[in-house]
This record gives sequence, structure tokens and C-alpha cells, in this order.
Amino acid sequence: MAATPWKTVTVRPGDTLWNLAVANHTSIAALVEKNRLAHGGSVIHAGQKLLVPGRPSATPSRGAAAKPGTSRPAAASGTGTVIHVVRAGESMSVIAQRYGVSLTKLLAANKLANASLIYVGQRITIPGAASTTPATPAKPSKPGTTKPGAADSVYVVKAGDSMSVIAQRFGVSLTKLLAANKLANASRIYVGQRIVIPGTASTPKPTTPTTPTTPPGGYTYPNKTAQAVAESKARLAAMTVPNRTETAAIIRATATRHGVDPKLALAIGYLESGWSQRAVSYTNAVGVMQLMPVAETWASQLAGRDLDRFDVKDNVTGGVLILRALQAMADSREQAIAGYYQGIYSVRTKGMYSDTKRYVANVLAIYDRM
Repeated sequence: MAATPWKTVTVRPGDTLWNLAVANHTSIAALVEKNRLAHGGSVIHAGQKLLVPGRPSATPSRGAAAKPGTSRPAAASGTGTVIHVVRAGESMSVIAQRYGVSLTKLLAANKLANASLIYVGQRITIPGAASTTPATPAKPSKPGTTKPGAADSVYVVKAGDSMSVIAQRFGVSLTKLLAANKLANASRIYVGQRIVIPGTASTPKPTTPTTPTTPPGGYTYPNKTAQAVAESKARLAAMTVPNRTETAAIIRATATRHGVDPKLALAIGYLESGWSQRAVSYTNAVGVMQLMPVAETWASQLAGRDLDRFDVKDNVTGGVLILRALQAMADSREQAIAGYYQGIYSVRTKGMYSDTKRYVANVLAIYDRM
């Protein structure tokens, strides 16, 4: 079989490696390698010449992404296909489970290489499910229908809450929390609902992790870095930022909009900053997703616009877009998480450092509690 030909395209204003990869049915990693791009290919610019595979479609316009409906369903014969339109909070694994098909078959039917890269409104072909309809989600229980026990406490749902966030906040498992409230679906709660927190009547709320502000091991950073850290802290202190609940809602919505698993984005954001936009590390990583200036530059390229890491929504958007790009470049979810901490090039060439392995384990532990 002949090798895939490559063709030169000219980068236009607003283009990103992500959009070029999607438009030309390839990966960011393949584009980086073929074009020998430095620094992980984080920066491309208008007028730059890049090689893309095959006979590429027109270079995507600003903010372009894969269009819904690009995967045509096969004709039904006995069992055939149906089309599912992605809703907020869904993932390919959730959709596969809902329709009773394997994730592998679902990805193959839609020509997707990465299970997390879907977005709200995308049309997903469900193979072999012409007569299958997903189960109707359970209706939320009414406030007060579940009585707390003597060792339980009650929490009233606020805007931006979810059962996974509530479970994490009180240090209980999501399974136990759902069982205590007789809920079958973790997402079906609403503002004002009374949630029973099992076994927490005398349990204090867990403390919020904080980003270290002094370097470990007694290492001293240059005065220039220390000054930048002080300036970042002062700038953020003067700004109005959302609380943790509101920040979690921003992360969840942003991740869903960009086709990233919201639980993974929440887990990374929680470990990085405790969902605090005012967090500043001793290396001057800023905000919820702890973006360094170089990460801000890469994220701006991925977004197709300038992002401000001091703005909470831009900060979250930057972290989510970087995570999405890392997942497209990595061989596994664990490698993508490691890439967020250590850098994907370093992970690929040197393997995970011991502290990186701990970071990955901590992210996955938080993920399981969501």
C-alpha cells in the first residue's frame, strides 16, 4: 500500500495545530514530528508553511472544529444504526454504555481515535442499535424525601454543585452518597435540593489543597522570579474571582464544550490549585489550572485568540485546551496527565519522573472521587 502523500498548506490567521489536525484527519503529534516543530509545536503563525497528509480539505477557519454528521450511518439490515446527538456532560464511554455497544466499535464507527474528543451537538453514529433507545434518566428526588439518620448531615444544593463535587467536599464516596439519597443518576440534582451526607454529622469539611508558594528542598529561585510571583499575587488579590463552587462549574462547562472529560479537568484543577484562581506557585504558575507564561502562549494558539491567564475563564479554557491537545498526542490517559505536569516531550523521551508518577496517581484518585 502506497504511503500517505503530504501536501504543503499555508497557516492562516486563527489556525491552530489542533484545527489543522482535525481538518486533515491526523494528530497533533504527527504534524509536530513531520514539520519538526520545536517546543511541542506550541506556536505556529500566519504565513507559515506546514506539511499535512493526503489531499487536505480547505484549511479551517478561526475556531473551526470537526463538524457534526461527518460519519455517515450504515444502512440498517435487521440491526443497523441510529444517530445520537451529544449532550452536555456526555462522553463516548457513557454513550457506548447507554446503547449497549462496545466503546471500540463506537469509536471505529465514528472514525475517532480518542474517546474524549467529542463536543456538545456532535452527531454520533451508534452501530447495531437501530431499534435500541437509551434508558430514560431517573427523575430527581424531591427535597426532603430522604430522611437523614442520627449520624448524617444535610446539604442544600447550590448553583454549580454536582453529586461528585458534594461527595468530594464531604469526603464520602459518590456511590454511598447516591445510595443515601436514592438517586440513580449523579447528574440529576437541582438548586435547593436537600442532600443527605451519610456519616458526617460530626465530620469537618476537608481542607482545600493549596499550591506551594515556597520551593521544596530549600532551592532558591532568582529574584526576578520571586518578584514576578509577588506581582502576580498582588494582581490577583485586587481582582474579584469566583468561589470554589462557581469555579468548578466553569471547569465543568468549559471541558464539556471542548470535548474533554469534565471529571478529568476537575481533578487536575483541584490538584493544581484547589479550584482557586488566586493560587500562584513559586515558579509563577497562575490560577486554577496553574498556567505558566509559555503555557498561556500555547493555549492561545490552541484557542485561536489571545488568552489571559489572570482571567479565570481564560485560565480554565487554556488548561482544558492543553489537556485536550495532550490527550491527542499521548498514548494513554496517564501519559496525557503526566504531560500536563512534566511536559509531553519529556515524558516521551525520559519517561515519568517519580514525582510525576505521584502526580498522575493523585489526579486519578481525585477523579475516582468525582
